[in-house]
Amino acid sequence: MLRHEGFKRIEAFRDSLKDISPSDVYYSCAYYSAPEEEMSAKGWTGADLVFDIDADHIPTPCKQQHDTWRCRNCGTAERGTKPEECPKCAGQKFDVVRWPCEVCLEVAKKETIKLIEVLDADFGFSPNELKLAFSGHRGYHVHVENEAIRTLSATARKEIVDYMMGIGLEPALQGFDFQRGTGPSLEDFGWKGRLARAAYESLTSTQEQHEKPGSKKIKSVLQQRERTLGRWKGEGPWVLVGKLSSGNWKRIIHEAIEKQSVKIDTVVTTDVHRLIRLSNTLHGETGLKKVEFAASEIERFDPLKSAIAFTDGTVRVEVAEAPQFRLGDTVYGPFKNQRVELPTAAAMFLLCKGVAKALEEPIVVQ
Repeated sequence: MLRHEGFKRIEAFRDSLKDISPSDVYYSCAYYSAPEEEMSAKGWTGADLVFDIDADHIPTPCKQQHDTWRCRNCGTAERGTKPEECPKCAGQKFDVVRWPCEVCLEVAKKETIKLIEVLDADFGFSPNELKLAFSGHRGYHVHVENEAIRTLSATARKEIVDYMMGIGLEPALQGFDFQRGTGPSLEDFGWKGRLARAAYESLTSTQEQHEKPGSKKIKSVLQQRERTLGRWKGEGPWVLVGKLSSGNWKRIIHEAIEKQSVKIDTVVTTDVHRLIRLSNTLHGETGLKKVEFAASEIERFDPLKSAIAFTDGTVRVEVAEAPQFRLGDTVYGPFKNQRVELPTAAAMFLLCKGVAKALEEPIVVQ
């Protein structure tokens, strides 16, 4: 890692990148009086409010098929998310290969949309104050560019994190009364309305989705689905479910918080000295670019098209093993112990993942 670098001219920065040819480029989200100095002498003046949403931190069943890990100590290798320690030797160092599949990317996008909605509706930030970017792997970065938040302490940023994730929410303080069977309105702002809408979805969904609680009372409520729908905006549905036990109510609210919370990387947002990938540079694990786009474009944004950096030529590679993956409009693989000629972007993707090596064309002498 080369750190504590500063440039007064963009040309000098570009020249440095050409000379070093790094696999990844990061910049500080903080503002300093003297960025070239060591941390104690930099002179911190503030930092942007940054959110990182990554499929790595969101459980998805597809990881059991496409992600792999290998213990560096004993060589044990398995599919799925890397464990805290190796089940065979208790080692804690692993070689990990993570793949950005369609499911992972869609889950990350949905969480990013939730984040944007909360920043807008609850915090009052306009879309013009938000800078969005695809990370180049399987997540998104959201920067809030507003001078009012630059000097927030790490503690203040932790409060924002807790709000986003619904940590420490007390149902009683959000308008729920388990004894009387009352609750907040669908139209309420903030977490009150968010929990009301999530509980509404839970109570009016199909009975099959609620077999887990196993309560006859819950089943009876679900059988009144149409009645609940009809009376929700009139006298309120909470009257209909007043006989539910507090335990079942708490279960419903817990599920609501889980659905409505935003799955962000908490460390990134609270760190007032955070380094983050520079836009329009390559991600060392994929060869894809970190790409910025407007908040209004997120619904139709396709990272596996927009982030492609290499658009010309082909490369012959020998692939050890790779699952099926898409780049642009083309699906590649799966591959296993194969020699193939691929478009440069696809070949670079496999090379960066460490599952392939480039083949040199033999010289034919006639």
